[in-house]
Amino acid sequence: MNFGSLDYSALTRPLPASRSYSDTQFEIIKKYVLDFQSSLDKDHDVALLLTNFGQSVIMEVTEIGYEESVLMVFRGYVNGKMSTLIQHISQLNFLITSVSKNPEKPRRKIGFTAHWAEQ
Repeated sequence: MNFGSLDYSALTRPLPASRSYSDTQFEIIKKYVLDFQSSLDKDHDVALLLTNFGQSVIMEVTEIGYEESVLMVFRGYVNGKMSTLIQHISQLNFLITSVSKNPEKPRRKIGFTAHWAEQ
């Protein structure tokens, strides 16, 4: 996997006054997820291994968004059921991983939705 294509300068710059913490986390997560997805072969798709429930839970992500100023929202499938995780940015702790995908179906497109509450 090539991490060299990511722009890490955003991690060290101060936040502009018009941005919130969730905006910044959203952009960073988006970069990592898209970079990871581009490194996968045609037989795998992106999933998140959620590690803060006392057990490991795998979510096959379909959408990532945020609500200002400190909430991140993840939608996808957990054990085949559509699920939504709403998490404070201070609690973010997951592993971006891959899962085997059905060869008959195209790669799942992950939606990145800013300003979730406005929809």
